[in-house]
Amino acid sequence: MSDLPDTFDRPVHIAVIGGTGLYKIEGYTPIARVNPLTPWGYPSAPILILEHGGVPVAFLARHGVHHQFAPHEIPARANIAALRYLGVRCVVAFSAVGSLREDIKPMDFVIPDQVIDRTKGIRPFTFFEGGLVGHVPFGDPYDSKIADVVRRCAAAMQGEGVVLHGEGTAICMEGPQFSTRAESNLYRSWGGSVISMSLLPEAKLAREAELAYQVICMATDYDCWHTTEDVDVSMVMHYMESNGRNARHLVGAVLDELCKHENSDLVTAKHWEGTSKGAVIFCTKPEGRNPEALKKVEYLFPGFLD
Repeated sequence: MSDLPDTFDRPVHIAVIGGTGLYKIEGYTPIARVNPLTPWGYPSAPILILEHGGVPVAFLARHGVHHQFAPHEIPARANIAALRYLGVRCVVAFSAVGSLREDIKPMDFVIPDQVIDRTKGIRPFTFFEGGLVGHVPFGDPYDSKIADVVRRCAAAMQGEGVVLHGEGTAICMEGPQFSTRAESNLYRSWGGSVISMSLLPEAKLAREAELAYQVICMATDYDCWHTTEDVDVSMVMHYMESNGRNARHLVGAVLDELCKHENSDLVTAKHWEGTSKGAVIFCTKPEGRNPEALKKVEYLFPGFLD
């Protein structure tokens, strides 16, 4: 694929952000590889543009082509900004997670509808700073409309061994170490369903960028609350390899459904349009807006406050 064009001149409305174990999408033909330089740097990997039935789809490897970025090192702002710049409005993300509930077994899929932030503030987590303040709604951090599509696709795949939990609360911890047993049991007492190191700030930034965003989680272990056995990378990768086919097929089925409605209000995220502009207008008075901060945000929203 080294001879792919490095430019693409059509808007790409749909994207997949691949996490641990999801590095490609089957059935889609690579047609370009682009690497936009954003005001927040380059994305974690060049973005692969794939085509399926004439519809372009962007694929971004969250941790880099060689999985070289630790969770706290992922350039999340550049990732989301680059996707938005390409025209993306609808994002399906994938994440390997630990289970915090007995009924969520390794290799089960979970569609979280809530998230608890246990990161430590070392990850840049907003586009609105340095003289431009915006407080966007985040009460429901994921997109219920995209979640409904995932649930329908998973229901159709139950005969193939796909087990889906249609809701749940995700915990995002800092990492890169796994949890202590005390932490794991604390998160269970809070009602946590699954735990990951990479769900945030990705979802927060997607909301600020007015993207319809939903993550599909796949349990690869029971975290350390379940037994005296420690969670390690070999355990995670064992289950990813065992269930990788189902993970790729589920993500592929969701894409197939979204591609059928490429220009719909759902895929173009009309229900989030104007959220960030309204947040900034009500927060920062014109005389207090830093031109440099505004210039950065205009990369996401050309003519943002015109």
